[in-house]
Amino acid sequence: MDAEKLFDLTGKIALVTGASRGIGESIAKLLAQSGAHIIVSSRKVEGCQQVVDDIISAGGSAQAIACHIGEMSQIESLFNAIETQHGKLDILVNNAAANPYFGHIVDTPLDAFEKTVDVNIRGYFFMSSTAAKLMKKNDGGSIVNIASVNGVIPGDMQGVYSITKAAVISMTHAFAKECASLNIRVNALLPGFTDTKFASTLVNNPTILTKVLTHVPMNRVAMPDEMAGTILYLVSDAASYTTGTCINVDGGYLLG
Repeated sequence: MDAEKLFDLTGKIALVTGASRGIGESIAKLLAQSGAHIIVSSRKVEGCQQVVDDIISAGGSAQAIACHIGEMSQIESLFNAIETQHGKLDILVNNAAANPYFGHIVDTPLDAFEKTVDVNIRGYFFMSSTAAKLMKKNDGGSIVNIASVNGVIPGDMQGVYSITKAAVISMTHAFAKECASLNIRVNALLPGFTDTKFASTLVNNPTILTKVLTHVPMNRVAMPDEMAGTILYLVSDAASYTTGTCINVDGGYLLG
């Protein structure tokens, strides 16, 4: 078995959401290095274009399409553009997420609750279902959802976010079970504590950081690039018999 061919994504069209920075940016760049054409997507096209420029400068292929996955009309427009321009989609990485509220769960404002659910549950669901319909037309594909260790053990003061990430884990299992007959594999990555702008409120708080790291056997925060390799595995032929799997990349956090 040729190791290089197992991870070769040449000719694949890959959509990565929330790809203007952090984990999404790292995923987009690694998949591009492996030969895929990357559709870099996030709410603001300017940030996406910078990632596209970096990919092209490194010899890869990419384009930017803005999409707020909390808005159904934008999801529809995104996939219409992909089908019109490429006629197919091979890979979807659902990475965009919302976590607007940090505080006690009983004080969660309605608007923060709705925004978190609209993006992290409704957005992931309809991104996946729309992608699967397009993949079905072209003999299948691969979907990877970015969940979180918080979906297994709720994070302190991150109640609604944790609840939505638990839903993403369940969603992954449901889609995997029903889409297997369509030759569509659906898996999830559960990142641990990662140094991103999204998590900066936690990473930059010494009290919270010290508390969290006492539960991480590797005793450090992850970097975004450390998440990308697992995604490459999951979307590649190396994972051709892998579906419904949730892989923890957490420095041992979920070991307890």
